[in-house]
Amino acid sequence: MPLPPVRPATPGAVYFSLLGPLSAVADGRPLPLGPRKQRLVLATLLSRPNTPVPVDVLTDVVWPEGPPRTARKNLQVYVSAARALFGPVGGDDRGRVVHDCGGYRLRVEEGELDILRFRTLARAGRAATERGDLRTAARLLREALDLWGERPPLHDLRDSAGVAEEAERLEARCLTVYEDWAEAEIETGRAGVALDGLRDLVERHPLRERLRAAWMNSLHQTGRQAEALAVYDDYRQLLARELGLEPSPAMAGLYRAMLGEGRASRATAPRSPAGGVSLPADSRHFTGREDELARLVDVSGGPEGAVLVVSGPAGVGKSALAVRAAHLLADRFPDGRFHVRARREDGSVRTRVDLLEELGRLCGAGGRGRPDPAQAEDAWQGWLARHRALIVLDDVADEASVRGLLPRSGRCSVLLTARGQLAGLEAVHRTALAAPGEDEALELLGTLIGADRLRTDRVAALRIVRACGALPLAVAVSGMRLGVLRHLPLAEYADRLDDPAGALDELVAGDVSVRSRLAAGWRDLGARDRGALVRIAGLAWDGGFTLERAMAALDRDERGAIRAVESLIDSGAVTSPSGEVTAHAALYEVPRLLCLYAREEAGPGGTGPREPALLAGGGAARLLSRG
Repeated sequence: MPLPPVRPATPGAVYFSLLGPLSAVADGRPLPLGPRKQRLVLATLLSRPNTPVPVDVLTDVVWPEGPPRTARKNLQVYVSAARALFGPVGGDDRGRVVHDCGGYRLRVEEGELDILRFRTLARAGRAATERGDLRTAARLLREALDLWGERPPLHDLRDSAGVAEEAERLEARCLTVYEDWAEAEIETGRAGVALDGLRDLVERHPLRERLRAAWMNSLHQTGRQAEALAVYDDYRQLLARELGLEPSPAMAGLYRAMLGEGRASRATAPRSPAGGVSLPADSRHFTGREDELARLVDVSGGPEGAVLVVSGPAGVGKSALAVRAAHLLADRFPDGRFHVRARREDGSVRTRVDLLEELGRLCGAGGRGRPDPAQAEDAWQGWLARHRALIVLDDVADEASVRGLLPRSGRCSVLLTARGQLAGLEAVHRTALAAPGEDEALELLGTLIGADRLRTDRVAALRIVRACGALPLAVAVSGMRLGVLRHLPLAEYADRLDDPAGALDELVAGDVSVRSRLAAGWRDLGARDRGALVRIAGLAWDGGFTLERAMAALDRDERGAIRAVESLIDSGAVTSPSGEVTAHAALYEVPRLLCLYAREEAGPGGTGPREPALLAGGGAARLLSRG
């Protein structure tokens, strides 16, 4: 698929840049972006393009020490000024900045924002690497890196903690792309072009092992073996001094290869781990999730190991994200990468002993026969302490089933995916997945039905995505179904999904069913949570609900409603704002398809909570009758 142009060609179109100072250009003319607080708002909206940014997040960025009484009105003034400055998007009459889901969303096309262009080029470069076309990969990745200015991103606004955090994420992503590019150039015999840049980056990021390995390989390939070996010695001493650690087995193997091979041949860092690999196949249709993927790779691939929890509603793409990260981390875990499902095929929860036995078989950590649980756990912890491996525990039901499986020491990392938050686990890194943006969901649909078919009726395709709540599983099932039903117009299928009574019946492709996935999440809920969800589901048809509306629907006081809503958040059935906000100001949401399923369970023939005590009362009954 051809990449979009770097600059938009439409007269009057605006090109935005974050990879340097914040700037906007129209027809070659810089636009005045206003006072500093207005630029902070624009930088925050542009750093999350086409995504609603809650008002409280914008407020924290602009007034970190505490907002004035006029903060909301001031934000409205800044947004109005931006609308007047930028005008509409293309032929669309709507302004670029629109009010959406309790916040503001800046609408921007890919060719109009440098970080979107950067992500597209980086993604295309990784895809070329995966298919073995390293020359194309190096060219695309270099194009991505060339979008960066000479100064750090958003350097003019970094005194704001919120903007500084976003700028640091951009720099971390750039580092990963630079490593990808340098390795592609080395593999194609062009190590010299990466040499100077690698030296500078290693000086700035001395503990980043991929950079060190690439620098060693560049030196070795250009005939400077003594310098390459010195890079390793410096790194080994630095690790021992700063962290009390040794270099990874992969790095040590690269060093030994250089010692044995001399100048005559090219040593390469091992791309496959020396240990075993037990991972599902990486999805060919994985799209988006750039920020979340970069965080998972950076944190879990760090030198000390980590435990990460990826949580979110059923079908939001937790497993796909974890598996993609595990595939990308091949060179960081020389002792293996292993995937274990925490549930059986029927959705029932596996015991900790059962999981320990499978892990022992996969990793060679178990003894003969069947040891008692305490011995099995001790053997597993001993194996974790001695090795550098990545463990993916998929679809975890609760904390108790995995506590003894998490490393107490050593350099292994564990990725947990779960619908619930697993709030009882301490010292873990958390990533809460929400449904992706509409653009990412459209991209996923296009990979399944074909870009040409999607372009024939993009409006209908967008209706399909919205009817699915942009949930990746539902969008994927829609794509698989439409891939078989080639005769079915997208608009007709969108009409079917828009019908609340039949939407879930349409989301079935062979043995893959969205309803069955929702049913599994429903079974995990206790009776009290099911009853609360049935009542609250009626509030979510317009995209969300407030605490006041939940109090009316649940017929509870404020404290009781807060506990009910927070229990549903903990179970993954309700999503909450990403930034800090008081309970009264928060806008909560139940995914559309889960609303439909809860309504099914509450109705005639359903197996859910239909007792009068749960559904009686004017508020809840009226809300559930809304279609």
